[in-house]
Amino acid sequence: MRDKRLTFKKRLHILKHRFRDKKLAPAFNAFHTFLFTPDETTHSGSHIRGADDLKRTMNTVIMALIPILLFSMFNAGYQHYSAVNGFPENFSVWNDFITWDNFWIGIIKVLPLVVVSYGVGLLVEFIFAVIKGHEVEEGYLVTGMLVPLIVPIDTPLWMLAVAVVFGVVIGKEVFGGTGMNILNPALTIRAFLFFAYPTWMSGDKVWVYEGMERAGTPDAISGETILGYLAQNGGNEFSYTVSDMFFGFIPGSVGETSTFLIILGGLFLVFSKIASWRIMVSAVAGALAMGLIFNGVVDAGWITETSKFYGLMSFDFWKHLIVGGLAFGIVYMATDPVTGSQTNRGKWIYGFLIGFISVMIRVFNPAYPEGVFLAILLMNVFAPTIDHYVVQGNIKRRLKRFKNAVILPKDSEEKEAALKVETI
Repeated sequence: MRDKRLTFKKRLHILKHRFRDKKLAPAFNAFHTFLFTPDETTHSGSHIRGADDLKRTMNTVIMALIPILLFSMFNAGYQHYSAVNGFPENFSVWNDFITWDNFWIGIIKVLPLVVVSYGVGLLVEFIFAVIKGHEVEEGYLVTGMLVPLIVPIDTPLWMLAVAVVFGVVIGKEVFGGTGMNILNPALTIRAFLFFAYPTWMSGDKVWVYEGMERAGTPDAISGETILGYLAQNGGNEFSYTVSDMFFGFIPGSVGETSTFLIILGGLFLVFSKIASWRIMVSAVAGALAMGLIFNGVVDAGWITETSKFYGLMSFDFWKHLIVGGLAFGIVYMATDPVTGSQTNRGKWIYGFLIGFISVMIRVFNPAYPEGVFLAILLMNVFAPTIDHYVVQGNIKRRLKRFKNAVILPKDSEEKEAALKVETI
């Protein structure tokens, strides 16, 4: 087996030399590096070779997303059958959730979203690589997995394809490709879908399979999210328990419901040093702070039950973290190393504002109570500004310390005298 693998690698290496000066060289090199480690070596200077490269980094993030993808496939079927037949009185994970019927719904609804996302996105990447004559970049490997997880289950495939083309071209390629973009490509795709096709991205008919296909008919399936219910009806009374919200047995975007799996994925990314724990912690703190402020306003009696903001304002501040896409956005979107803040202090500010603004948008925009993607896109734009002022602040502090520093003379006696004066 090993000899065959080596022979296959040698044959690819020979073909790579034949493609070297041809237009399709970037496309062939992409397949070559997908299968094997690049055989390029440095030619000048001293270099330290690390075990991780962009491809391995992207694959690590995908590994953290696989459990969420599998859970979302089961949840797609569970939400569908629950909406049709009603929620089971004695819920069992093995008998009601992890079943072939539920998984089959996930196969026919979730997998096509993944295939279209990767197929269209990578095609655009290949086209730009051939036109510009540069190597195909692995940055879309994660974006291609994120996009199907942040859209409603009934999103039409053609609509997703159009959005992916827009997101890759406008969100990344016009800035120069991976590592140069200022906006998160996956969130750019989500923003395009929301503003171009709002009826497919909000309401109570899009979150459960066959909801939108039967809209306007007596058989329409309603799968209103918790945030949507609170924004429209107010109060905190709904049929879902805290356990349902935390583990993800609720309607919502395909992969954003299970806070439990999102936390596990976040810990995996932190310990593998892929994602910044500072951004995660500060974003959680910002969301809790804004939630506490709104709860305080309600407790003080400044907002009554007749107000359209009462439902989400009175919602327990800590529950904001286990419903909607806030947790998913904090772990997988806000921590994007390209579009986020680069300095340590900037990461604290950047993350805090994301959490703070996300809950603010939820409350003050009842028509669309999920505001995390807007908050992250907004902070993507301001991340360079935050880093600029953090760096300038560090420079000013160091200059101040330099001006106050005592320059010791070379002579030993004068040096001792200067030290005594400084001590006094």
